Amino acid sequence: MSYTMEEKELFNGQKVKVLGATFEPGKPLEPLRWRHKEQTREEMLKFLESSQRYWYSNEWYGSERRKNPA
Repeated sequence: MSYTMEEKELFNGQKVKVLGATFEPGKPLEPLRWRHKEQTREEMLKFLESSQRYWYSNEWYGSERRKNPA
């Protein structure tokens, strides 16, 4: 896999090279199969509870939320 380097500017004006995007574009071909990873009902419920807390709670920050609002 070839990585791209991007040139960014620091807050003090110094230019540095950073690693560019490393994801593969597009959508997943199939849904995530998470149930086979969890063995017991309690583990499944814990997984779902932590996932909901990540996306919907005020003290956690999902990938599309900002810690400090703009």
